[in-house]
Amino acid sequence: MAWSYERLWILLIKKKMKKIDLLRVSKINANALSRMGKDLPVTMDNLGKICKALNCELEDIVQYVPDEEPSEDKAAKE
Repeated sequence: MAWSYERLWILLIKKKMKKIDLLRVSKINANALSRMGKDLPVTMDNLGKICKALNCELEDIVQYVPDEEPSEDKAAKE
């Protein structure tokens, strides 16, 4: 299971904000922001703080990216 925060980074660019600005307005900690930079999961509490600070919805900042499942065709070729 993987997460992508690309939407958040795009939103920050649109709002002309830097990551340090996000830390200040959302009051999340630097560790959470670091994890997001590596597309690692963070708590819903942190995501909620960001949504509140940026006045946006969860789907505006995070996207679930399913793991690639090997298809039957790939398995048959191996």
